Amino acid sequence: MRDTKPLLIDSDFPAIFRKPLEILQINLGYLCNLSCVHCHVNAGPKRTEMMSRETIAQVLALADAANINTLDLTGGAPEMHADFRYLVRAARDRGIEVIDRCNLTILEEREYADLAEFLAAQQVNIVASLPCYLEENVDKQRGKGVFKDSLSALQRLNRLGYGQPDSGLELNLVFNPQDAVLPPNQQQLELAYKQHLQQHYGIVFNRLFAIANMPIQRFGSTLVSQSRFDEYLNLLKHSFRASNLDNLMCLNTLSIDWQGYVYDCDFNQMLDLPLGAVAKPKHHISELLLEQLQDAPIATAAHCYGCTAGQGSSCGGALT
Repeated sequence: MRDTKPLLIDSDFPAIFRKPLEILQINLGYLCNLSCVHCHVNAGPKRTEMMSRETIAQVLALADAANINTLDLTGGAPEMHADFRYLVRAARDRGIEVIDRCNLTILEEREYADLAEFLAAQQVNIVASLPCYLEENVDKQRGKGVFKDSLSALQRLNRLGYGQPDSGLELNLVFNPQDAVLPPNQQQLELAYKQHLQQHYGIVFNRLFAIANMPIQRFGSTLVSQSRFDEYLNLLKHSFRASNLDNLMCLNTLSIDWQGYVYDCDFNQMLDLPLGAVAKPKHHISELLLEQLQDAPIATAAHCYGCTAGQGSSCGGALT
């Protein structure tokens, strides 16, 4: 797989600086039951990288020290980590909101038969990947049979109360473009998703997050192999909107990899782009001083145009 970091590092992206820390986004490891084409983590069933219990303890200590309000769990499939439930319970006991970035199909795996019930009992906020509401497109991007398993999982979550009015169980879906294009208008696409899923499958959900594909890892390497990398990067740059800079997710979020190293965002983590607040190649969570983050510069490169292009893009969807 082609490393796209050398193609991104020389950039004129505007300088941005941190705001007060509110969210920890934790990559528990790269193990996943799927191998999606658009995956910027290059996760899959054969990956073995997993966060240790010691590092999880350090994550919780940082959450306490910084009075974190949200723990955003990702992977891979974060639910496949042996200590996933331990971490969720520990965070919820502290009154911290937990987000599970779920690929839905994991809920249909036999060894995770009670996972949906666990998530509901802990009132975990589910952000679920469903890159299209059409079977052909989803299976093309994520693998044969993924669409049907995703629908079955969504229906199960609905029966538990997820996505239902006044249930307190939030279910948000994630759209990724099928190609090297920007996502369409999020509000209009959300309406189309809701109408189609309700009419055809009786499925309801709260919000749709439209997220741009980043030219890194598996997706970036695919663009290089197709000689389309420069074309896509130019699209991102030419679609830049300065108004998105004040709403970037990296401003109040810290990303932590499975080994406990700290980054400004999940995409920087995948590029091994060090934390902008400190002048060293890598910075471990055990060494982090919260005062280092105050108004600190954020490490940027050309991929950051992916978050500021058009309506903007973040792990919470469009920015404008």
